[in-house]
Amino acid sequence: MSKVFKTISIFLLIVMGVALVLTACQPKSQLKKVTLFEVTHSLFYTPQYVALGLGFFEEEGLEIELVDGKGADKVMAALLSGDADIGFMGPEATIYVYNEGKENHSIIFAQLTQRDGSFLVAREPDPDFTWDKLKGKEVLGGRKGGIPYMTLEYVVKSHGLTPGVDVNLRTDVQFDVLAGAFVGGEGDYVALFEPVASSLEKQGQGYVVASIGEEAGYIPYTCYSALKSTIEKDPELIQSFTNALYKGMLWVQNHSLEEIAEVVKPYFPDTDDDVLISLIERYRKQDSWKPDLVITEEGLNRLMEIMELAGELDKRADYSAIVNTSFAEKAMKNVNLD
Repeated sequence: MSKVFKTISIFLLIVMGVALVLTACQPKSQLKKVTLFEVTHSLFYTPQYVALGLGFFEEEGLEIELVDGKGADKVMAALLSGDADIGFMGPEATIYVYNEGKENHSIIFAQLTQRDGSFLVAREPDPDFTWDKLKGKEVLGGRKGGIPYMTLEYVVKSHGLTPGVDVNLRTDVQFDVLAGAFVGGEGDYVALFEPVASSLEKQGQGYVVASIGEEAGYIPYTCYSALKSTIEKDPELIQSFTNALYKGMLWVQNHSLEEIAEVVKPYFPDTDDDVLISLIERYRKQDSWKPDLVITEEGLNRLMEIMELAGELDKRADYSAIVNTSFAEKAMKNVNLD
């Protein structure tokens, strides 16, 4: 090794060492902390976990604290109380709050899922299931007024069954304990999200017989909301969050099931890899996610129609008052993975 090369090498090592020391002396994180309450913890929200797992939020300057809110009503309560900065839930919660006349109501700024993500689970395998088999049966459907229950009710009605007459759709079991109640012997069927539904299958305690999302069609199902005051005071936070989410959606569209499963595995450590892959495939096949963050007026009107049919909505909310599409449109125009 020549003296000149040796001298250069030593110099470079010294420079690298100084850089490491300076980096270590900097504050541990310059990221803005954001508390995100999600309506439930499910593979249905895979693009969100991809954005978290691949550091897309950090790239946008955000540190996310993820909290399982265990139901849209609880997520909205956290948002209104200030415990949550951003709430991830069905749009119905925002509609209810707006119709109550609250000045500082929540505003939807991005859509993640465009179908119901729940599946109908029976006590025995039934590859030839048809919806008329629910006649005379009891179904654990979740919280009355929640979008999972209302979508189930909509599907049941579309198959010519009348709730309360032909089939008993129960609303007295809380969303987060539906599986436990079913395993405990309550109901003939239950509506569950993944990976809970497949976990019951693996344990021989329940069997998926139908996709409620496929039956119901397009619905702006789960969206991100923030208080009006938050959006006005800190639009940069909302834009950064939306940008990161969109990166996650794009990444999911362009990678294999195996690659996606590897990224989300830390968020579902108790789920086997093969189950993760099959569930992600199940959700992707039924077109649960599109790289489109905009909740349309047509979509919101369809949701409100379902709410009206369920007897849960006396008047429709003003689309322009509860939806802000500017952050989604900007992310979709400017963000890419290159």
